[in-house]
Amino acid sequence: MHSKKKVHPNEKSNLHPRNKNRGRYDFGRLVAACPELAPVVRQNAYGDESIDFADPEAVKALNKALLVASYGLTYWDIPDGFLCPPVPGRADYIHHLADLLSRDNGGQIPTGSSVRCLDVGTGANVIYPIIGVMEYGWTFVGSDIDEHALESARKIILQNSELTGKIDLRQQTNSNDIFRGIIQPNERFDLTVCNPPFHASQAEAESGTMRKLRNLNKATSGKSQLNFGGRHHELWCEGGEAAFVRKMIQQSRQFATSCLWFSTLMSKQEKLKGVYRALRQAEAKEVETIPMGQGNKTSRLVGWTFLSKAGRQEWVKKRFLKI
Repeated sequence: MHSKKKVHPNEKSNLHPRNKNRGRYDFGRLVAACPELAPVVRQNAYGDESIDFADPEAVKALNKALLVASYGLTYWDIPDGFLCPPVPGRADYIHHLADLLSRDNGGQIPTGSSVRCLDVGTGANVIYPIIGVMEYGWTFVGSDIDEHALESARKIILQNSELTGKIDLRQQTNSNDIFRGIIQPNERFDLTVCNPPFHASQAEAESGTMRKLRNLNKATSGKSQLNFGGRHHELWCEGGEAAFVRKMIQQSRQFATSCLWFSTLMSKQEKLKGVYRALRQAEAKEVETIPMGQGNKTSRLVGWTFLSKAGRQEWVKKRFLKI
């Protein structure tokens, strides 16, 4: 006997209008595109097809199926233990940044290889560059401190012809630096993206995972299992995301003329006050906060620029309009 069947909306209204996964997951289509998803698809308590979102292998298979079915990839995989972020939420970030770029471009989203983005902490999954390349034809530099993550990202790029030549990978050799050592002299980026470490310690990360599993109605017995994976530097750093983002803001000031819009995800609403203070101290000319949501989770994109409106329009003319 199934529980009383839930009535689901046809679309997830909290996702961006251009998000390819705004509708409910069509598991028939996803399995057809990626047969390895089939073994982990099951009926939930309401008789709907779904997966066990507490199972990291099921989450990984779903992500791969979404990337194959919606973005045309022929290969995607990551080693065990690396972060496997949800594709729809990452796509929303890219779409909102595209809208941000359009504001100084006559309402038109700039597309093609002239748009250059820096993905800070690209990880083994290289999700942001994949979506940016496949949706808008942008080019990316992906940075990471973990050479094994970069090896995985490189394999994904080399096995998908649409990505080859569009994504350059660079290792950050100094864990205290975010942009230094990655952005080269006279190099220009139109955007930076970042999914900062969320937690302030390993204990806090494990506690958050246990809470997530309880919300998924899974019994927890001692050791937690990360359903979305993640190495320690992907999940936590001293001071958590607030400290990481403040450091990013401080260091971005040194590259004020190297990038049009810096940006990052922020998960904790209560930490925004400190972030805004850091942006005032860094003398950012404009700050944008864009709310985003997926399922029961809410977050926000925080973007900032050191260029005036006139400076941004001049930047756009030179880089996108070729004037």
